[in-house]
Amino acid sequence: MTAIRPGREAKLWFNCPMSELLYRDKHLLVLNKPAGISVLPEGWDPSAPYLREQLEEQFGKIWVVHRLDKITSGVMVFARSAEAHRDLNTQFERREIGKTYHAIVEGVPEWDRYTARHALHANVGRKHRTVVDARRGKPAETSFTLLKRGQAHSLLAARPKTGRTHQIRVHLSALGFPILADILYGADETDRIARPALHAQSLSFRHPITRQRLSFAAPYPEDFVQALDHLSL
Repeated sequence: MTAIRPGREAKLWFNCPMSELLYRDKHLLVLNKPAGISVLPEGWDPSAPYLREQLEEQFGKIWVVHRLDKITSGVMVFARSAEAHRDLNTQFERREIGKTYHAIVEGVPEWDRYTARHALHANVGRKHRTVVDARRGKPAETSFTLLKRGQAHSLLAARPKTGRTHQIRVHLSALGFPILADILYGADETDRIARPALHAQSLSFRHPITRQRLSFAAPYPEDFVQALDHLSL
């Protein structure tokens, strides 16, 4: 197995900012996904570049195990063998994967820790939003930890137990703390960052072949760092 140490990563170009390759072997590929590129083709623009296609140009056949929204940066794992794909899918289904996201939000919570359990109903309306819906929604759970308080904004860690579409974004909106620049879910317009300030900060799982527990952390991208600096977080 070939681990690539932070700061000495192989660099990939995805027709958008550089992305860091964090780890690779013949079964796995782990990278720090840049914001602004979809993992798979988008139905409304199938000709747009997407991440799996560009990875396959460099590494051969790639299986998608999980997704991050186009607007979200951070750690992703891809399978490079069918065996790895099956095992990682099972780990996700059994909720054995550790996932932590960092989000800059509007507002300052009074709590230090909080668990949201709003049921969520996805793909609603022309904007395909996910909404809180106790009757038709599916169970969803996200644990939040306050990392830093500012004057009007905060930095939070989010650990989703379930994997519903836009889960973290909707839960934070429902709690009254929409993610900075997440206009779709109630945030104000801002010039602090050009996309919702959500970053998949860390990911842990068992290697599908060796069974070793692996953990990866992705440094913040430049736009996220600049937003934190502007907001004194």
